Amino acid sequence: MKVWTKVHIREYSKQVGLISDSLTNYLYRYSPINDICRKYHVSEEDKKSLDIYTANRIAGLLMLYLAKDTSRINDIVNKYNIPDKARENILPEIEGYIEK
Repeated sequence: MKVWTKVHIREYSKQVGLISDSLTNYLYRYSPINDICRKYHVSEEDKKSLDIYTANRIAGLLMLYLAKDTSRINDIVNKYNIPDKARENILPEIEGYIEK
C-alpha cells in the first residue's frame, strides 16, 4: 500500500541548493508577491518562511528530475492537478539574456 508522505533529503548537491534558491528569487523578486506582501503587511519572517518552503520544494523537484524519477514527478502532478479556473490560461514565461 502506498502512503503519501513528505521526506527531507539531507544530502544533495550544493548546485541543487544554489539553483533552487535562485529559482525562488526568480519567482518572487519583482513580482506580484512583493506587492501582496506590502498590501497585507506580511512580515519579513513570514516571507522568509515562504522562500524556504518554495526553495525546498524546487530542490525536491530538481532531485527527482536529476534522478529521472518520472514516476514520482507524475505522482506529484496527479495529486496537485486540482481543477481551478484561476489558472486556465497558462502562458509559459521565461527571462534571460539574448543576443542582439
